[in-house]
Amino acid sequence: MSMNGDEPTVGQLVANVSKELSSLVRSEVELAKTELKKTAVAAGTGAGMFAGAGFLALLAVILLCISAAYGLVAAGLHPAIAFLIVAGAFLLIGAVLVLIGIRALKSAKGPTRTIETSKESVEVLKAIGKGHDDTTYALPETGVRR
Repeated sequence: MSMNGDEPTVGQLVANVSKELSSLVRSEVELAKTELKKTAVAAGTGAGMFAGAGFLALLAVILLCISAAYGLVAAGLHPAIAFLIVAGAFLLIGAVLVLIGIRALKSAKGPTRTIETSKESVEVLKAIGKGHDDTTYALPETGVRR
């Protein structure tokens, strides 16, 4: 570089790049915050709508249960027996769902491949950190089935 005052020095260039990079990062963070806020508002509105729909569905199920019991009363059963039959049917359905849920939970496993490849990556990084320059290491590829 020439020493005249027209061209910036290396130190000035590095300072300018640092300042511009810092400004760029701050701008990107602000943009992300704005986008996430809009997304959060939309998600909150959607969740509220689902909650309202779930509440109305719960009320409908209660009314259907009462209707089923009164249907059994209309068929000639005593009201207490009719309501017990409907309650027993729901308890039976609930028990079956619990058994299915327990079976599904027992079959669930952790992310075994992810844990395995993470351990391999750590070992490779440790080996690289020890300064073995004569050996080439490759990190495990993501998404590769073994």
